[in-house]
Amino acid sequence: MAKPRIIIADADLNYIIPLQLKFMEEFFNKVDLEIITDEEYFKNLFLEPQRADILIVSEDFYDLSLKKHNISNLFIMMEQYEEGKTDELNINRLFKYTSIKEIFSKITAKSARALNINEIVKKESQVVLVCSACGGVGKTTVSLGISASLTKNYKKVLYINAGRLQSFHRMLKNQSVISSADIYAKLVRGNENIYSDIKHVLRKEIFSYLPPFKAALMSLGLTYSIYEKIVISAKNSKEYDYIVIDADTAFDEDNAKLLNISDKVIVVNEQTSTSIFATNILVDNINGTNSDKYIFVCNNFNKNEDNAIITSNMPLKFVVNEYIEHFDNYDQLSCEDLSKDTGIQKTAFLVI
Repeated sequence: MAKPRIIIADADLNYIIPLQLKFMEEFFNKVDLEIITDEEYFKNLFLEPQRADILIVSEDFYDLSLKKHNISNLFIMMEQYEEGKTDELNINRLFKYTSIKEIFSKITAKSARALNINEIVKKESQVVLVCSACGGVGKTTVSLGISASLTKNYKKVLYINAGRLQSFHRMLKNQSVISSADIYAKLVRGNENIYSDIKHVLRKEIFSYLPPFKAALMSLGLTYSIYEKIVISAKNSKEYDYIVIDADTAFDEDNAKLLNISDKVIVVNEQTSTSIFATNILVDNINGTNSDKYIFVCNNFNKNEDNAIITSNMPLKFVVNEYIEHFDNYDQLSCEDLSKDTGIQKTAFLVI
C-alpha cells in the first residue's frame, strides 16, 4: 500500500523545519514527505498533474490552479486571520503563527483518513486564569479580548467572569443577567455536574460565556468556590479548547485554588510604580512564576508616559512578556474590536 504523500511548501525555513520535524517524529517511515522552499520550483512542479494526500502551502505559493489537482487535504497557511473568511469544502485555512503543536494537531485531525489514523484523541481543555495584583489595570478587557482572539483562531472558548460583584457585561450586546431562581438554587447546591445543570443558560457573542449574576455572590448565598466547581465541571465536559477565567483581584485561598487548576496564568499590570509594586508582592506569594505557565502583560501602555517598568529603582521580580497599548476610545470598544488589537492577539498566541 502506497504511503500518504505530504507536501509542505513555504519559503520560511524557520517555520517549515519545525513542522517537518513534527511529521517525522509522529509518522517516521510511514509517509512520503516532500519539502519545497523555492516558489519557482513549486509552480513548475504543479504545471503537471499532481496527486497528494496532504498539501500544506503558504498563501504566497497558493493560487487557484492548485484546486485542479488531485489533492485530498489542502491547507493554506495564512499570515493573518481574515474576518468572515470561510473554508471551501477541500480547503482549510490556518493561522500560521500559532504553535506548531496546534497546527499539526489540526492538520492531522482533518486528515485522519489519509494518514490512516483510526482515532484522534480529543485534547483536554486548557484553563487560562487572568488575574492582577491591583484593580483598574484592565484585567477584564484583556480577558474578553483574548477570549475573542482565541475564538477567531478556530478555538472553542468559554469565558467565566469570576467576580464577587460583576460588571463585565457592559461590553456585551446582551447585558441582561441570569434571572432564573432555579439556576441560583442549583448554584447553591453546587454539585460536581454543575456545568450540565447550567449549560442551557450560556450565551454566545463570538465566544461562549456564563451570563452575569443578578447580585453579588454574598447576596445570593453563593461562595467564591462556585467558580472552581463550574470550571472543573466544564473542563470535564471536554467541550472547549480554552476556558478563560476572569478572576477577582483579591489574592486569597479561593483564588489560590483557581491558580492551581489553571494551565496558564496571565498576570495583568500597568506601567505605573503602584502596579509594579503590587505585582512584585503578588510574585513573592506565588511559586513558579518563572515557568512558562505564567505570562505577564503590561496593559494600557503609553510610550509617551513614564514606564516605571524600566525607569523605576524597584527591582523587577517578573518579566513582561507582552505590551497592550492604550485604547483612546475605550468606552466605545466591543469584544470584536478588542480581538483585532495586535497586543491582544499576541497575548492570545502566547497562551496557545
